[in-house]
Amino acid sequence: MSQATKRKHVVKEVLEEFVIPSERQQIVRVLGTPGNNLHEVETPEGAKFLVSMPTKFRKNIWIKRGDFLLVDPIEEGEKVKAEISFVLYKDHISYLKKEGYWPSAFLSDASGTQSNAKDRNGVPSPPRSAGEEDSEDNDSDLFVNTNRVNYGYTESEDSSDSEVDEK
Repeated sequence: MSQATKRKHVVKEVLEEFVIPSERQQIVRVLGTPGNNLHEVETPEGAKFLVSMPTKFRKNIWIKRGDFLLVDPIEEGEKVKAEISFVLYKDHISYLKKEGYWPSAFLSDASGTQSNAKDRNGVPSPPRSAGEEDSEDNDSDLFVNTNRVNYGYTESEDSSDSEVDEK
């Protein structure tokens, strides 16, 4: 089987199949990727550990911070305690919520997108009137890269920077 055919089948399986977790499997959230096809994840209970990506997903499926996975536990693992069995996308998450399998600890995080009433820092934005135009300074509708840490950044208008010291 050629690489292109293999990639096509793997992507089709991940995007089109809807799975229900077995009693051994669990749903986890990705916290980071330290490397070597390992991903740091967090369970709904708050436990953190590493999971490995199986060979069939490597260079075919990409996982980023904040994604949700379905993992199978590995008993002999000391640091790596599970292996990824399925990557959950927005359609899979809504299906699992409808079926009642989605963990309640992840309910607020699974929306995938932030609401329009909040900006990137989670602070509610002021209400707008019907005729008010979008300002060029408003960046709340821009894409937020979940693979980077968000720093609280505010611009201050300090008049001492613009003034010239006279002596």
